[in-house]
Amino acid sequence: MLASAAGAALLVGCSDGESEKSAGGSPSVTEKARARAARDSVGLLGRYDAVIAAHPAVAEQLGALRAEVGRHVEAFGGTVERAAPTAPESASPSAAVPVNQKDALAGLAAAERALADRRIAALPDVPGELARLLASVAAAGAAHAYLLTEGAG
Repeated sequence: MLASAAGAALLVGCSDGESEKSAGGSPSVTEKARARAARDSVGLLGRYDAVIAAHPAVAEQLGALRAEVGRHVEAFGGTVERAAPTAPESASPSAAVPVNQKDALAGLAAAERALADRRIAALPDVPGELARLLASVAAAGAAHAYLLTEGAG
């Protein structure tokens, strides 16, 4: 799936894209997609913080992955602030951190996978440079999911 996503990113990357503002001055498709990607990464960062707060023993293990998610926020134009050590406000009660450390890591891996999948699905809808960034961050998210799954085992 990642190979086909990379191909899609290359094809999309060849387009001219669109200007940062549409003719009417409203946010462009690119601006909206970039803002959504930043918000999604901030939400994921909050999940990392919640897992670390609930399971301090995994702080070192998750530190590098969390830092990379923070860089993703910034790459999409967002701002990294220390998230509250609880589940994000927008999260449902089922998104609360499991008491079992292995389950908490599995939940974080699932969140990384789901976000990577959404980013891959968005590639055809965004112009070149943003498509390449989304593809790169999606690949990183898939790698994070793998590492989290391996670490939980």
